[in-house]
Amino acid sequence: MQVLVYGAGQLAQMMYLAGCPLGIDVQAVDVSNDTVVNPVNKQPLDITLAHAIDAADALTVEFEHVPERLLEEAARSEKLMPGIESVLVGADRVREKRLLESVGVPNCAHRIVTQLDQLDECLSSLGERLILKASRDGYDGYGQWRLTDAAKLDELKRNLSALDLETVPLVVEQMLNFDRELSVIGIRSKSGEIKVYPLAENLHHQGQLHVSVAPATKVSEQLQAEAEKIFTTLAEGMEYVGVLAVELFQCGDTLLVNELAPRVHNSGHWTLTGSDTSQFENHLRAVCGLPLGDTRARGPAAMVNIIGCSSFSRDLLSIPGCHLHWYGKSVREKRKMGHINITAQTYAELGDKLQTLSSYVPVEFFPKLGNEAQRLKHI
Repeated sequence: MQVLVYGAGQLAQMMYLAGCPLGIDVQAVDVSNDTVVNPVNKQPLDITLAHAIDAADALTVEFEHVPERLLEEAARSEKLMPGIESVLVGADRVREKRLLESVGVPNCAHRIVTQLDQLDECLSSLGERLILKASRDGYDGYGQWRLTDAAKLDELKRNLSALDLETVPLVVEQMLNFDRELSVIGIRSKSGEIKVYPLAENLHHQGQLHVSVAPATKVSEQLQAEAEKIFTTLAEGMEYVGVLAVELFQCGDTLLVNELAPRVHNSGHWTLTGSDTSQFENHLRAVCGLPLGDTRARGPAAMVNIIGCSSFSRDLLSIPGCHLHWYGKSVREKRKMGHINITAQTYAELGDKLQTLSSYVPVEFFPKLGNEAQRLKHI
């Protein structure tokens, strides 16, 4: 079987590696130049994009910001999974909010802003603590602004005055005092079969994911069931095929959807070693029409992103249950260079291992590691 992935980054690479044992050949599309490449070494393959589409059994995406002309071409093949509307939802926060409202899934109170003067109404209806998000092309903390004092509204307007809000509106949300950030990752097959991984707890720094722990600590059966209900409602509402990630805010016993990602997701990397079937294998199984694999966790696991650095001791591999996944990129500030997965039998053991890990890496690039290690050691 053959799968063509739009996007040639680390997620396409991990899909390729997951496909090899299944006999699934994964190719990737460099969407900057429409070239079909090997997902691991990025070398161009001797095939045109049109021929690759014809030869593929399934087309899919590794990120949601694929040029629409390419998505439309893919959709015409009737092989694109998830479908074009699902991918576009992930690329546009306005579409995302409309979907959430149409299927009745709770999310943050918000307003859509196409003119700066509308911010005054946002202030009166949502309060003076607001987070403003560009509806397109914002991720990892980019394309976001915060307002915590009504007296600074005019200054914020001046900072935003160069934006074309008619073309790219803002989604203005009420800033929540949430308990923690979670994500649920699940899969829906062509036949409608659904499987869901345990909730993961996500720790962010400057708008970027640094550490995920799964299963998340202190999750009741009711909370997991609520997360699975949200996933099922969205996946069935979109007639979705493949892996879908749903980022959530926990406020007491309530879950509110923050964002959707119509693809395999950073907060699901723990599944590579922490579950019987990784999110990457399950995504390929879904789009190829194969039975879905087991999504249960083998035990507590952590995923630690390596961001903006390449200098650390490879001796971290001496930690039992530790696995390094290196993406082979050139170093750039805030760039995800790779990740480290660690598995354990208990949360306390996981905390000990994360504490040991901190001695092998430059702590300034891993600001969440030490505190999370201490928290887990005392659970």
